[in-house]
Amino acid sequence: MRQTRTAPRGRQGRRGRPNYWLTALALLAFAVVFLVPFAFIVLTAAKGQQEASLLDFSLPSDWQFGENLQAVLEARDYLLIIAFINSVVLTVSSVTVMVVIASMVAFVLHRRRGPWTGPVNLLVLSGLIIPPAVVPTIWVLQEIGLFKTLLGLIMVEITFGLAFSVLLFRAFIATVPRELDESAVIDGAGPLRLFFRVIFPLLRPVTITVIVVQSVAVFNDFANPLYFLPGEENATVQLTLFNFQSQFETQYNLLFMDILLITLPPLVMFLFFNRQIVAGMTSGAIKG
Repeated sequence: MRQTRTAPRGRQGRRGRPNYWLTALALLAFAVVFLVPFAFIVLTAAKGQQEASLLDFSLPSDWQFGENLQAVLEARDYLLIIAFINSVVLTVSSVTVMVVIASMVAFVLHRRRGPWTGPVNLLVLSGLIIPPAVVPTIWVLQEIGLFKTLLGLIMVEITFGLAFSVLLFRAFIATVPRELDESAVIDGAGPLRLFFRVIFPLLRPVTITVIVVQSVAVFNDFANPLYFLPGEENATVQLTLFNFQSQFETQYNLLFMDILLITLPPLVMFLFFNRQIVAGMTSGAIKG
């Protein structure tokens, strides 16, 4: 009879036993990197102006959370509320167009290979490597009459985020069987009907990933609105941070309250869609 070799019990126990030290270390690193700064923001936002200026990690002696919240919302004729509306319009418009264009480009690049596929892939990758040029972009927007307009900034955000979105969609489309395309074509489906009725509904995981990642990127963008959409009437949420700091004085309690308010929407999105983000990011590594 053949004898099967079995590993010693001690070695099996060590392999199957979870490493509590690594788990504790990971939790500690998470707390230091994420929870401690967030707690510092909340505590500073609840302090008075004089106590917040010390910038120490301590409980407020006099909680003024409600007063600070009201002051931030009413600052400069409710500029924060206007900025939230501008940021929501900017984010929804940019991400919607980005998802549609990126998914269609990724489908064509993966399914319709030809002599132009290599140069187009090079252009897509260059969008991730080459840094954006601010002055030429401003010149282009001025020439077409879209500088200092929300539409111009939407076009800028779409352009800067398109390359990353195309790569994510293309990796996921590689997992979709080509037989679905052939069956739809045999049934008489045209190119647009094939994509929007057959392929696009299957891209739900990566679509959620692109929506969440790009929404957070556009909503938290500071540089592009500063360069391409100057002016108080066009303020986005990130630019409202200037309301509470100047050359000679900074109201840290109101500044941190503003930071807390503009941090909550992206944080909530990540908490609700973290599983879909991981699924969309890793799906292309399984097949294709």
